Amino acid sequence: MRTLAALSALVLASPAYAASGPFFSLGNTDFVVTLGFIGFILVLIYFKVPGMLGKMLDQRADGIKNELDEARSLRDEAQSILASYERKQKEVQEQAARIVEGAKSEAEAAAEQAKADLANSVARRMAAAEDQIASAQAAAEKDVRDAAVNVAIGAAREVIAAQLTAAAANKLIDAAISDVEDKLH
Repeated sequence: MRTLAALSALVLASPAYAASGPFFSLGNTDFVVTLGFIGFILVLIYFKVPGMLGKMLDQRADGIKNELDEARSLRDEAQSILASYERKQKEVQEQAARIVEGAKSEAEAAAEQAKADLANSVARRMAAAEDQIASAQAAAEKDVRDAAVNVAIGAAREVIAAQLTAAAANKLIDAAISDVEDKLH
């Protein structure tokens, strides 16, 4: 019914009405062209070409719809994979942050330990240096005392030798011997 209405509209609106002379004559080329066109349309309708075209268009539409559905499913899958990778990236970043934080705390602990070790080493070396200084001071004091004793003995010997006579020396020797005898017995 639709095709008949479209055909009649085509015939009525054709430029054949603009031709001169009777329209329904085989001498009129416009009429012959119109008949050929109508025959062509009828042949197309007889062989169901519009139905085949509709079927082909429907198949193409179904194919496009299937491709769109497949593209949607692929996009959804890609989005889920992207979300998975984003989660993994976030987890890796968090793990890296934890590793860096752990490394910082270990480095701080190592620095504190190194400071403590350095302080202990300095304290030991200071104590060793103080011991060496005290030992050197004691040795120097002993050397000074020994030298002072030697000088005093030498000076006393010279003073005694200069002032002491032989009789006084014998008296001193006898007194020293008697003191020793008294102390030994």
